Amino acid sequence: MAVSGTDGQLRGQSLHGFYRSGIRVLARMELRLGGLEPLPLQGALTSAAEARFVGAVRIPGDPDPDPALTVERLRHADGVETITVRNTGGRPARLPLEIALGTDLGSLADIAAGRRLADLSGQVQSAGLRWVRPGRSTTVAARPSPHAVLAGAGVLRWDLELKPGARWSVELQAEAESSAAAFRPPTGRAQGVPLPWSEPGVRCDDPRVELLVPRSLDALGGLLLADADRPTDLYTASGVPWRFGLTAADAIWAARLMLPLGTRLAAGTLRALARRQHHRSNNPGGRAASGITAGSTSTVAVPAASTVTGAEGAAGIGPGPWAGPEGLLPGGLRHGGPELPPSCTATEATLLFVTLLAEAWRWGLPEQEVAELLPAAERALAALRANVSDESGAFLSDGPGSFVTDLGRSPEERAARPLPPRCEVQAQAYRCALQGAELLDAFGRPGGAEWRAWAISLRERFREQFWIDDLSGGRPAAALVGPGHPVSAVAASFVHLLDCGLSADGAYHESLLDREQTRALAQRLVAPEFDCGWGLRTLSAKSPRFNPLGHRSGAVRVHETALAVAGLAEAGFEREAGVLLEGLLSASVQFEGRLPEMYAGEQRTTGCPPVPHPAACRPAAVSAAASVHLVLTHAGVRPDVPAGRVVVRPASTAPLGELELTGLRVAGEPFSVRISRIGVAVVEEAPPALQLGTR
Repeated sequence: MAVSGTDGQLRGQSLHGFYRSGIRVLARMELRLGGLEPLPLQGALTSAAEARFVGAVRIPGDPDPDPALTVERLRHADGVETITVRNTGGRPARLPLEIALGTDLGSLADIAAGRRLADLSGQVQSAGLRWVRPGRSTTVAARPSPHAVLAGAGVLRWDLELKPGARWSVELQAEAESSAAAFRPPTGRAQGVPLPWSEPGVRCDDPRVELLVPRSLDALGGLLLADADRPTDLYTASGVPWRFGLTAADAIWAARLMLPLGTRLAAGTLRALARRQHHRSNNPGGRAASGITAGSTSTVAVPAASTVTGAEGAAGIGPGPWAGPEGLLPGGLRHGGPELPPSCTATEATLLFVTLLAEAWRWGLPEQEVAELLPAAERALAALRANVSDESGAFLSDGPGSFVTDLGRSPEERAARPLPPRCEVQAQAYRCALQGAELLDAFGRPGGAEWRAWAISLRERFREQFWIDDLSGGRPAAALVGPGHPVSAVAASFVHLLDCGLSADGAYHESLLDREQTRALAQRLVAPEFDCGWGLRTLSAKSPRFNPLGHRSGAVRVHETALAVAGLAEAGFEREAGVLLEGLLSASVQFEGRLPEMYAGEQRTTGCPPVPHPAACRPAAVSAAASVHLVLTHAGVRPDVPAGRVVVRPASTAPLGELELTGLRVAGEPFSVRISRIGVAVVEEAPPALQLGTR
C-alpha cells in the first residue's frame, strides 16, 4: 500500500510511505523543481490501487501570473511512481528536478504505535539508492538514470531543459528484499485469476448509487488475497492500513454481503477458513497453524498529521501455532464498548461460517462444494453445542449457561469467570442453528430436528429475559449479567436481531423478537439518540459514556447501518429503512463514494460533512461490501436454487427511484431486474431452470 497527504509528498511522518508485507520500504519521496515544492492543485484516488497528484510551479522571473510548469505524479501501490513535468508556457525552462528519498524500514505495527526508527544512510546503487537493515533492504531505481546521486542526502537530481510545449517523465520503482519467511504468506490476486464476483451494471434515479457501487467494488478488489498454496481461493483482507490481513469474521461478512454477485468469493473464503479451523484430525497435536498477509495492493490518502493505532483486533491471523476448541475459527479480541468486556471475534466467525455456507447454497453454490465444506460446518455447530450443553451433551434449557457466550472458553473457564451473554451473539447463534439444521436435513446428516428445537427454545427465553419494558415501548438488553439483570446499554448491536437469515422458498427465518418488539426497535433506531443523520451511532447519544469518535461508544459503523436498512425493510418498516438509507447515501457523497469503516457520530448539521475517524480503515472490506449490499438488497432477490425457485420482492416504497440492476448472479448465471418508481419488479434475465415468484 501507499500512504500520503493529498499533496503527494511522502514526508516520512505519520504513516507516510510505500509498504510491502507490513514493512515501510520507502518513507520519504519529496519532490522539488527549481528548489521549490509544487503548489498542490489536486490529489485523489483514481482506483483503490492508484492515486494521481497534480501541482504547479512558476518559472523564476516569469512575469505571467499563470504557472508555466505542471507536475503530475501517478502513484501505484506496488511501488511504482511516474512523474511528468510539462512546460505549457511560452519560454524555455531550465531548472533542476530533485527528489529526496529516505526510509527507516520500520514495521507497520511499530509505526502505527508511534515508534519510529531513525532514517538509514543510503548507498548508491545502479540508477538509484539502496538502504539496508539486518534482515531487510530496499532499493529505488529511476528510469532515466539521474544526472547526479547524492547518497548522503538521499537525493536524485536531473537537470531539465524543457522547450515550450515539451514534457519529460521519470519512473521510480521501490522494491523490497527480506530474509525468507518461515511460512508462505498469502498474495494478491494473480494475473489471469478473475474477480470472484460479477461486475454489475447499475442505473438508478439516484446518482449517488451509481457512484457508490463501482467505487465500493473497486475498493473491495484492492483487498483481495489468495492463499499461496491455492491462489484461486480468494478472500478479502479486513482493511487498510490497520488490519491488512485475514480476519475471519470480516472476511465472512464481506463474502456474505456479496452473494448477489456470485458465490465464488464465499467459496474461496469458506475453504480458506476451513483450512484454518481447529480440527484434531488434521492436527493431532491440537494446534492449528495459520498465516499472515499484508501483500495486496491498495492505495489510501490520509491527513498528513494522522498518527493513530488500530481501533480493534490484530492485523490479521498471525503466524505460528494457534489453539482453540474443536470447530472454532481463529479470531482476536474486539473492544466491547464502555459497558461490556471485550468479545472474541472467533465466536462471531464460527457462527457466521454456517450462515455463509447455508446462504451460498441457497444462491447456487454447487452441491459438491457444499458437501465438501459440510464437515467444517458440523464442527462449528459442535463448538456451539459445547457452549450450551451439560457434561452429557444435552442442551441446557434454563439458567445463564443456556445462552451463548464465548465459544473459545472451556466449561471450567466459563464457570470460574462468567461473561455476560450478548444480544448480538444470541441472534447469530439462533440463525446458525436454524440454517445449520437446514443443511443437515438437505444433505442427510443427523441433528437437524434437535437444532430447530434448541433454536425455538432460545427464541422463547430471549423474548422473556432479553427484553426491557420502558415508557418508550421497550428495547432489547445489550447483554445479561444474570437472570433478571439486563445490561441497560442502548447500542447499535441491536441491529443483528433484524438479520434473520435466508431460508427456504425465498423466506427469512422468524426473528428472536416478536412483531411488537420489532416495531419498538424500529422506532428507536430512527430516533435522534441513535440516528445522527449520517447513520446509526454505536451507542445512544443519551448515554453518559457517549463519544462520537468512540468506535463502540458512538461512532457510525457503516456495516451496522446497512444491516439495519436491510433488516427493517424485510420486516416491513420501509419508512424507517429509508431514513437510514438516506443518511448513508448522503455520507457516501462526502467520502467520494468510498465509505470508510466508520466515522464520527456527530449530529448532522447543514453545511458540515461527517467527521472522519482517525483510526478507521479505508478501504475496509465489510463497509465496502455493505455499501454494495445496501443497493442490491433493494431489488429484493431471494433465491432458493436447491428448490429451483427465486423470489423477487423489492421495497414497495422504491426509496432509490427507478433502479435497474444487470449482471447479478443466481445459480451461477446472469440475473437482471428492473424496479419501477412504484416498487414493481420486472425480471429481465434469469436462469431458465428457476421458477420466478413473489411474496
